[in-house]
Amino acid sequence: MATNAQIAENFEEIAVLSEILGANAFKVNAFRRAARSIEALTTDAATMDLNALKAIDGVGASTAAKVVEFVTTGAMSELNELRAQVPPGLKEVLNVQGIGPKTARTLWTEAGVVDLATFKAAIDAGVVAKLPRMGPKTIENMKESIAFAESARGRIRIGEAAPLADALVTELGALPFVQRVSFAGSLRRGKETIGDLDILASSTDVPRLMEVFRTRSEVAKVLATGDTKTSVLTHHGVQVDLRVVPIESFGAALQYFTGSKEHNVRLRERAISQGFRLNEYGLFKTASEGKIPEDAPNVASREEHDIYAALGLAWMPPTMREDRGELDAFELAAKHPGIITIEDIKAELHSHTTASDGALSIDQLITHAQSRGFHTIAITDHSKSQFQANGLDDARLLTHIAAIHAARARFPHMQIWAGSEVDILSDGTLDYSDELLAQLDWVVASPHAALKQDPKLATERILKAIRHPLVHVIGHPTGRLVNGRPGLDLAMNELYAAAHEHHTALEINGHSVRLDLRDTHVRGAMEAGCMIAINCDVHGADDFNELRYGVATAQRGWLAPSQCINCFDAHTLDAWRRRKR
Repeated sequence: MATNAQIAENFEEIAVLSEILGANAFKVNAFRRAARSIEALTTDAATMDLNALKAIDGVGASTAAKVVEFVTTGAMSELNELRAQVPPGLKEVLNVQGIGPKTARTLWTEAGVVDLATFKAAIDAGVVAKLPRMGPKTIENMKESIAFAESARGRIRIGEAAPLADALVTELGALPFVQRVSFAGSLRRGKETIGDLDILASSTDVPRLMEVFRTRSEVAKVLATGDTKTSVLTHHGVQVDLRVVPIESFGAALQYFTGSKEHNVRLRERAISQGFRLNEYGLFKTASEGKIPEDAPNVASREEHDIYAALGLAWMPPTMREDRGELDAFELAAKHPGIITIEDIKAELHSHTTASDGALSIDQLITHAQSRGFHTIAITDHSKSQFQANGLDDARLLTHIAAIHAARARFPHMQIWAGSEVDILSDGTLDYSDELLAQLDWVVASPHAALKQDPKLATERILKAIRHPLVHVIGHPTGRLVNGRPGLDLAMNELYAAAHEHHTALEINGHSVRLDLRDTHVRGAMEAGCMIAINCDVHGADDFNELRYGVATAQRGWLAPSQCINCFDAHTLDAWRRRKR
């Protein structure tokens, strides 16, 4: 079955190819908007009829018909026609900084550029220099941009990006001439992959700050530098942009550069409707003709909260700023949704010890959980089919259960459960017999193998596990790896309905390599009334820190604490567990 991601990718590709071929901006933007709308759906577009598709904001009759065509035939005829007209390598040329669709088209039609290799060859042969507006400085910038495009890593996982940003913010924040500093952009919004790192700062000595930033040992190349912005490429292959803004405008700039673009457009429209203009410097009262007078007061700029409040909105987590209805939800007059935070999490319900492939003993694992302020730890070592992870056979599992239960006497203030991460085999059966499963306090059932299974078979496989009366949680339901593998192609609506009916929780595996469920799945599961678990899949002490990514994903899916079992108090959580026993 066609996935929302595949449909969105096709629309985005149509937009890019149409730009190269000179289509009007309205048409290009229509395809981009359709891509965003489909990607943000909490239901499967492939299951919707034409009328339901046309009812989606951002999807018109033409784009809806293309969705139906793709679901029915596996292709979009318009996309195939566009691909036949444009050399495929031109898309990578568009990724070079400073190269827009019109320039790419000119390079193609007048200099024979069809990919990065021919682009470099055309520059070296002097062909590009003969084109209009291609002076020596422009040519040199192009060379540098091509080199960067070839060396940059592309989008990296949030678990790689966040520590880099954290370290940089800490380092710059310790400088005596730095007043405020924060990361912004897609990282602050908690997206699972990050392109560039955006750092925002205020300083009493901007030239000195820029010099410190440029000369850090991690910097491999300075891409551009100026009075207010410097861009560098690190030895990790990541671009980092530092913007310096006046301290009195820090809140407005942080809001602006956090985005998303679509959220900011909605916020600016709201400001205009109330007689204001909003930009990266602040919120200004406008004159009757909509212009900002020179003496217009800056109504709000120092803090983000002030900007939202002045516009009649409660402050919303950056993770929710994707133009998915958050402005309506956070109206001050409305009861905005209660959004989960890290502080709400009181239990880790998916963890591994040295009995299988973990690095911690039973006691060490419990001690770390206790130090986090958790009241419950479920120890869920791998089942026997995970031989490469030292999975436990029946006899070893029974011994392990006894050892976990014995630890309760040593940790009287912790709720300690003997569990297992049991493989969901390719036919939907579980890796242990029901008799053995019944002796466990807690069962997380997860897919690990046959992850390219036919979508219909894969859906039935996971549904069978959801319906199993001894399963508490479906762990990382699709088995995907971020930037690694797509995982199972599942009919998610069917999973949500079954999970709700059978009181089986679906997991957000918070490890940044997985983030499975992903954000749109969380929104769909929440709207279907499912219970969600947020777990770190702990294998070592540092894995507890992955919780921030799981919670960010939950926030992006608008998850409320009341629908997350990890937020229950110990008694309520145990009562929920016992429903399956």
